[in-house]
Amino acid sequence: MKQQKRRRKRERKRLMNKDYYQILEVEKSASQDDVKKAFRKLAQKYHPDRKSGDEAKFKEVSEAYSILGNEQKRKEYDSYGRTFTGGGQQGGGFDFSGFQQGGFSADGIDLDEILRGFGGGFGGQQQARARKGRDISMDAQITFKESIFGVEKKILIAKVSKCNECDGSGGKKGTAMDSCGACNGQGKVHETRNSLFGSFQTVVECSQCDGVGKVPKEKCEHCLGAGVRKQEEEISIGIPAGINPGEMIRMTGLGEAIKNGQAGDLYIKVHVTPHEVFKRSGVNLVVEVPLKLTDALSGTVYNLTTLEGKELEVKITPMKKTEETLRVKGYGVPQGSTRGDIYLKLSVSLPQKLSSKAKALVGQLKEHGL
Repeated sequence: MKQQKRRRKRERKRLMNKDYYQILEVEKSASQDDVKKAFRKLAQKYHPDRKSGDEAKFKEVSEAYSILGNEQKRKEYDSYGRTFTGGGQQGGGFDFSGFQQGGFSADGIDLDEILRGFGGGFGGQQQARARKGRDISMDAQITFKESIFGVEKKILIAKVSKCNECDGSGGKKGTAMDSCGACNGQGKVHETRNSLFGSFQTVVECSQCDGVGKVPKEKCEHCLGAGVRKQEEEISIGIPAGINPGEMIRMTGLGEAIKNGQAGDLYIKVHVTPHEVFKRSGVNLVVEVPLKLTDALSGTVYNLTTLEGKELEVKITPMKKTEETLRVKGYGVPQGSTRGDIYLKLSVSLPQKLSSKAKALVGQLKEHGL
């Protein structure tokens, strides 16, 4: 604990002793534009992807600019030798936690842009990302019963798929493959990009051969060399038992195809048609059972048809309250090797009108204190 305190004290002292003006090689009276120009010059000089680069120096000038490039932080630094913003960090608040990935800004300078301008982040060129087709989504309507027990559905969908004629190569069957003239068979070309410091050369995938380095001598007549084409495709969707309305099913690789790459994914949003008898409550099913007053008082038998079509006779004993719940075990939503239950929500349904004979009977009940 004492060692940690000493380390923090040394770090605070180190930050307090930093002269950000000296690091950026500007006078204390320098304007904000002068500060920005100085940072650009030094960032270009020390960028780690340059031959003359120095990662430690690059971080240091970036830290200095994060303070002096911000008017409020600069005022605090000029007055106290530190800043009080930026998450409570001592001496500046410049966060390098995401530095290796790029993507942070230093008050007006997008440092990720600088990294891109030099062809990637620290450690050289960025690794090439795998080509992937577009993800697509669709809706599927199923019945309440299908949502409880699961179902296999076949649907016809129109999407960009791999060309069956050329198997995705883009070439006519049996045709030879030539070296791509645009990239000299390398699969990559140099491209000029503009950044804060001017124009820079960066390496990108060749658009003529899609990074393969070869092109077919004769193009496929069906896809015109694209390797993919829009067509109808029948696919099977496995909807699991117990799925909830609005849930999404992800089917990897069933999205749109792309030449020399991986197909995207298909996302299916499930909609469930309500049932006329059952409602769902988690792993249980609920049935509303309104009872006549006489049945509620004397008891009765309720004929229940389960979702799978099984006929059950459920005995209802005389009710002691106007609303009660009765459980029928084991006929709810499947959960692996077990199932939830069915709950019968019993309620007393009072008559809207009484005949004269019924009124007389009610009078007799009153005589008995009911």
